[in-house]
Amino acid sequence: MKPIRKVVIPVAGLGTRVLPATKSIPKELLPVVDRPLIDYVVDEARDAGIENFILVTGRGKGAIEDYFDHAYELEATLKEKSKTKILADVEKTIPTAGAVSYTRQQAPLGLGHAVWCARELIGDEPFAVSLPDEIVSHRPGFLRQMVDAYEKVGGNLVAVEEVPQEDTSKYGVIAPKSRDGNLIEMTGMVEKPAPADAPSNFRIIGRYVLQPDIFKLLENQGKGAGGEIQLTDSMNSLNEQQAFHACICEGGIYDCGSKLGWLQANVALGLKNKELSGDFSDYIRSQMK
Repeated sequence: MKPIRKVVIPVAGLGTRVLPATKSIPKELLPVVDRPLIDYVVDEARDAGIENFILVTGRGKGAIEDYFDHAYELEATLKEKSKTKILADVEKTIPTAGAVSYTRQQAPLGLGHAVWCARELIGDEPFAVSLPDEIVSHRPGFLRQMVDAYEKVGGNLVAVEEVPQEDTSKYGVIAPKSRDGNLIEMTGMVEKPAPADAPSNFRIIGRYVLQPDIFKLLENQGKGAGGEIQLTDSMNSLNEQQAFHACICEGGIYDCGSKLGWLQANVALGLKNKELSGDFSDYIRSQMK
């Protein structure tokens, strides 16, 4: 099996669920404690052994490229004022030269189209997809767990977590065939089924490992739900041709594409922050009286 070396991170979305905050700021740069969302996602991928990060951008997303570059005036000022700790934190955001690539999604045609836009940069090798709305605080991260699972079973994988049966209509869920520990062989995926019709209560999370064959399917994929090219439609087609597993991942994941999820992430990660946790937990307790 070829190793998973590359990850596609679609960042062209408008962030409509968190407007008006994203009117002038890319949603991927919304801060959670002291880092933007995109930094958590890239860090999780790096921890999984990913070497190349492919960001699918759109109009108004130039600030994301700037984030992963040197800020010479800022760095010089921090150095001059001997703020070495802050300088080190800033320098950690700069990847190795050539590790980050950018391609443009010129029209909002859906997640499937965004992934297809990265086809020339991926080439003929398996790859990961990470959605920047969802961030993980747990280590090993979801992508590390998925790469480990891929090394056992190969093929294609989606990350899943268990949700209450009555919530299946909010998510895409998997149709299971058989289970071995945290791995479920799938027969397909169903988008937002009614609880009575749901084939399982395992909802799909925004982490995927896919074979490059997905690109040929996406190229000819018609528009689906919402008038967009849906990645799920092509994954279901690929599931008919190749092995497809769901990986039940351990740890919490936060949907920061919603206002509530973003607030929950700030509280959870704020309480884990060594510098802030003591004072922050005291403040939270004071607000509950």
